[in-house]
This record gives sequence, structure tokens and C-alpha cells, in this order.
Amino acid sequence: MKINLIVVGKLKEKFLVDGVAEYLKRLKKFATVEVREVPECRTVDDEGRKILSLVQKDSWLCVLDVAGEALTSEDFAKKIAALNLSGVSNLTFVIGGAFGLSDELRQAASYRLSLSEMTFTHQMARLILVEQIYRAFKINRHEPYHW
Repeated sequence: MKINLIVVGKLKEKFLVDGVAEYLKRLKKFATVEVREVPECRTVDDEGRKILSLVQKDSWLCVLDVAGEALTSEDFAKKIAALNLSGVSNLTFVIGGAFGLSDELRQAASYRLSLSEMTFTHQMARLILVEQIYRAFKINRHEPYHW
């Protein structure tokens, strides 16, 4: 499976850089993961266009959106497993910038996911997302970690 993370901005805090690096290292066992950082733009529309230009045509596109569907870790794992079983092997997750996502990007998404009803910085969301992707693989393989 190939997982693409397209994110706005660079990680600035060392603890976030280290945390994301740790989960990306762990994910290598399960998938090929690529992180692409898009610089912050003047508008969410400009960011949206830049992000969409990086999404591969055959990729299932999931955007993190405050108005998206909130899932439990188990349900998120089931979604990834179902995609894999249906032949989808290229997943793209998008984390927008501080001002959210363009309407064009939201409409292009195959799925809109909310990490929580709480608000996180987009940098913190990156750490949470990669941890949840890792957790999903562990759940789907019935391996210890989740409990």
C-alpha cells in the first residue's frame, strides 16, 4: 500500500518532528509513505490548487476537515482495510493550513475525516494522523499496540 501525506507548512517543534519521524519509521513495515509539504499560501484557494496538483489520479483522497466524519480508531482501521480489499492501494491524506481547506479541495475528496470535535493545530494533526494510520495497521493485523 502507498500512503501519501500532503500537508501545508513545515513542522517547527522538535517534539512533533521526532514524533512524526517515529511513526513514519514504524509505518515502513506496512506501507510506503511519502510526505509532501506545501508552503502556506495567501489564500486557501491557492493552497487547494497546489495540493490538488500533487494528488495522483488513481489515489483515494481523504481530507482532514472539521466538518468531516469522526471515526473511532477501529472504524478508521476498517475503512483502510475495506479500501485495500476493494483494490485501492494508493491513499492520500491532506492536512490543510491554519485557515482550512478550499471548497474545490473538499469537493475533490473521496472522504472527509475529522480527527475530533476539538481543534488541533495543523502541525499537531500531522502527528495524530500518522499515529492513527499506524494504529489502523496494527488493529487490522491483530497485533498488540491498540489495547
